[in-house]
Amino acid sequence: MKYPVREGISNARRSAVHLEMRDMYTPDDQEFARSLRAVEGMWIEWRRMERHGLRRAQEPVHPLFERTRWFQRVLHEGSATFAFLVEESVLRTSLGSIDTQVEQLERLHTVGALPNVSLGVVPMRTGRPRMPVEGFWIYDKAQVDVELVSGYLTLTQPTEVRAYAETFATLADSAVYGANAHRLIKSAIRSLV
Repeated sequence: MKYPVREGISNARRSAVHLEMRDMYTPDDQEFARSLRAVEGMWIEWRRMERHGLRRAQEPVHPLFERTRWFQRVLHEGSATFAFLVEESVLRTSLGSIDTQVEQLERLHTVGALPNVSLGVVPMRTGRPRMPVEGFWIYDKAQVDVELVSGYLTLTQPTEVRAYAETFATLADSAVYGANAHRLIKSAIRSLV
């Protein structure tokens, strides 16, 4: 046995995580049971979601599309306030055409000027208080949607929602707003045209 730990792991029937969880939780642990039920419903793997084609994957999103159209109306006509943060690097990165990117940046510039919208741009720089994170959306401090490489995550546990709210606050503190944010957006547009 040259590498006893490696050989022990390769011959193991259960993972260390499984054993650790077994030792920490009992079947009648109600808190664990609630957490497990919450976890079961919050993760959607992209491969599973798109298994039967994109049309089928988009059907459950149709109500979201309708809410988004409603959101556009509320954004322009409603009294609610909205806070958006975007990384400067996102302003300068596109998977679409240059025309599409310019159109999106102009839309961001327009929406960012609305009186009920706070638009912050987190500048690219060294000495940041936090590295860029995955895209996430917080809804009324009750739910966070996170888009990951391998899937889509919906969080509703208060501690998890709070962690994303704190991350948002940290990034918001390092963002620029108003004329400075609009300057960064215009600079990104100029770099494309």
